Amino acid sequence: MSVATAACHAASLTDWQNLLAVIWDFLSLSLFSLGGGNTLLNEYHYLAVDKYCWLSSQQFAEIYAIAEAAPGPSSMIVGLLGMGAAYREGPLWGVLSGVLAEIAILLPSTSLMVVAALSWNRFKESPFRHAFERALGPITLGVLFAVGLKILRISDHDTPAYAVSLVVCGLMLRTKISPLWFMAFAALLGGLGLVNR
Repeated sequence: MSVATAACHAASLTDWQNLLAVIWDFLSLSLFSLGGGNTLLNEYHYLAVDKYCWLSSQQFAEIYAIAEAAPGPSSMIVGLLGMGAAYREGPLWGVLSGVLAEIAILLPSTSLMVVAALSWNRFKESPFRHAFERALGPITLGVLFAVGLKILRISDHDTPAYAVSLVVCGLMLRTKISPLWFMAFAALLGGLGLVNR
């Protein structure tokens, strides 16, 4: 835990002004999350752990794991972060905060994507469209690589965990083994106490 995180005090969300500030943070990030919830993982971590001190890095990693394991969009992490932000204030406040955070992150980006999808076919033959679509590939890979590094840094805390992460990464790149097998193997190692996060 960093010095900044250790000195951090969780922002109270019983004050509507603070809740609205949190909602505004997610609204302002919404248009940058067009690639999915994972594209803003670094910013989510900054808000939840460093700026507002709702969660520790370990709790953030656990919430990320829950959001990724559950069916549905990866932006589900925002609702969980919203709940994590206000759980100290009671269950109803936690649910309200989670729902409002999720609406704030989804509404602007979803609206923009609906408008874009409805008009995108007009540019079917445009060289701009083809160049734009080709340019998104490397950008997406870069974002996913950055997300992977962030999760590795906040969740792996011992040498065996780093080793397991590197082996899984290598196998994922070189084989066609389903990621579910890797998840099951990692869960078994954790359950046996061989790897601690």
